[in-house]
Amino acid sequence: MSDNISWMRERLDGAGNPLLIDGGMGTELQRAGVPMDGKVWSGTAVLTHPEAVRATHEAFIEAGAEVIIANTFATARHMLEPGGFGEQVREINLGAVELAQQARANAATGPVELAGSICEWSPSDSPRWHSAQAVGESAREQAELLAEAGVDLIALEMCERIDYSVACAEAVLETGLPLWLGLSAKSFEGRRDLSAFDYPELDFADLVERLARFPAMVMNIMHTPIADIDAAQQVVRRYWPGPIGVYPESGHFTMPDWHFVDIIAPDELATLALAWRERGIRLTGGCCGLGPDHIAAMRQAFA
Repeated sequence: MSDNISWMRERLDGAGNPLLIDGGMGTELQRAGVPMDGKVWSGTAVLTHPEAVRATHEAFIEAGAEVIIANTFATARHMLEPGGFGEQVREINLGAVELAQQARANAATGPVELAGSICEWSPSDSPRWHSAQAVGESAREQAELLAEAGVDLIALEMCERIDYSVACAEAVLETGLPLWLGLSAKSFEGRRDLSAFDYPELDFADLVERLARFPAMVMNIMHTPIADIDAAQQVVRRYWPGPIGVYPESGHFTMPDWHFVDIIAPDELATLALAWRERGIRLTGGCCGLGPDHIAAMRQAFA
């Protein structure tokens, strides 16, 4: 863990350009030819393709990312155990952080912080893995492993269901590490208001209002279609007084593969990033479908 992340807090609080993070780790691995697992997507790449994981982190750092996110989005027990990897939860999480640390040592020429990712989603149909209590316990185990491995902060990603997200946030805060909240929104035909990404019946505003009570470092609108970003920003500002980040998706997913269709061009994303900066956004980067070229274009635009 870094001894001093005050520079990152200062950037989030408004000093200089927005903090620039990396892009979609899993989709970039897929783009490089790493096969995605039918249950845990990119979660096992640390076992099967460690060189590709390291190289992807290095590419994002070289593109300008100041924070990289370890390949742990799909490596909590509530994801790995249903996929047949329950005995390797510790090995996979520690290995993922180690590969990110190696990439940072190889490629960074300035400060680069390392985030661990935790997500509430589960691929299993078993009732065992579809309760806030079970997912919270799984998140607690993963958060402790990520802290042990030496991440600088933990990013909750794809928060959608209030009770699950609350359980995960509480588990992360127990580690004492800084918390990033990543919420996913989407518009659905026939609904006036934004919904949680995969759940048309769940209001995005309700999720924001509840999670805004946590002492997070930043609230991020992430894995959200670009067309819904502006509306999501308006909702977040209604309830959240702190720094706001944006890292959208582009394309669409059919388990286990990302479909790279209608991907926004890097220069178009950079133009949007400049507009987001003018609106006070303090963190940006990419999620699924967006790679090092997109990060490099935003870095150049900010410069």
